[in-house]
Amino acid sequence: MVKVQEIPLNQIRRPLPRQNDPNKVAALMESIQEIGQQEPIDVLEVDGQYYGFSGCHRYEACQRLGKETILAKVRKAPRAVLQKHLA
Repeated sequence: MVKVQEIPLNQIRRPLPRQNDPNKVAALMESIQEIGQQEPIDVLEVDGQYYGFSGCHRYEACQRLGKETILAKVRKAPRAVLQKHLA
């Protein structure tokens, strides 16, 4: 079951570092300031911990704006699913 909720940015682990396009981050920051975050990021919840693998530009934009939370689609998953994402 997937539920959409606000999650504290500092509780989301991002195990796979990505290079973000600075122009895209800047455009998202402007959009989020004007109309709010429209598209939630996808997050896995494993053993009470949140892991983010997508939405890296939205995540960085919210971080740079000083937001404390981010809108996320949360899917509970066992550790085996997390391992597949890390492989």
